[in-house]
Amino acid sequence: MITAVGVVVPARDEAGTVGACLDAIAHALRRLPARLDRAVCVVADRCTDDTAETAAAAFGGWPPGLICRTERDRTIGEVRALGARQCLSRLAAHHPAETLLLSTDADSRVDPAWACEHFARASEGHHAIAGSAELMSPSALRPLARCRYQSLLEDTLRPEGHGNVYGANLGVRADAYASVGGFAALRTGEDHDLWNRLGRAGFRRCYDDRARVITSSRLSGRAPGGLAALLRDLSTA
Repeated sequence: MITAVGVVVPARDEAGTVGACLDAIAHALRRLPARLDRAVCVVADRCTDDTAETAAAAFGGWPPGLICRTERDRTIGEVRALGARQCLSRLAAHHPAETLLLSTDADSRVDPAWACEHFARASEGHHAIAGSAELMSPSALRPLARCRYQSLLEDTLRPEGHGNVYGANLGVRADAYASVGGFAALRTGEDHDLWNRLGRAGFRRCYDDRARVITSSRLSGRAPGGLAALLRDLSTA
């Protein structure tokens, strides 16, 4: 039985988006059963703007809210792992098998049902859940780029679900996460790497179209090889 939920939010110079991100997370977490313990960690990674201060204002003293500032040069995998450690430390009273770690991004907004969907899949016995992601402003892309992106999504469809894995929408039970070593120190693809290691270790995984996030359609992102880089390539090809 899941008794605690932690949410990891990497953020680098996201003062303009992190407030809306955290408001959406708080709204989604309020829909979970009241018995669940919660922690939300924003990892302000080498920020040169007011990301941490904006996040603190959004939390407004909310007890589950944590802000971790880091100035060291870390990969996105290390940043997510740092946030996971902070959440697990706050939720240390709960057994790892009863703790669900969720990951999203500071330029994304989770759906109101997001946390409930992840919680439901974990309660059914899944160790890892890959939610779906929709572009926040698809009209900002050239029509050809939109068609190419939609074609890529259709190519990944499989009988068991949408077939995509996003760091902006990933849930992993803490015992499974620890068993495979958590997020690796990768500059890109840390989400797929964790997902694949969980699969090779025999953990039960699923795709969930109803666990949705809306994410930025910007063409310049923080992670090399991430969604922004893909959209940029589709726009310029």
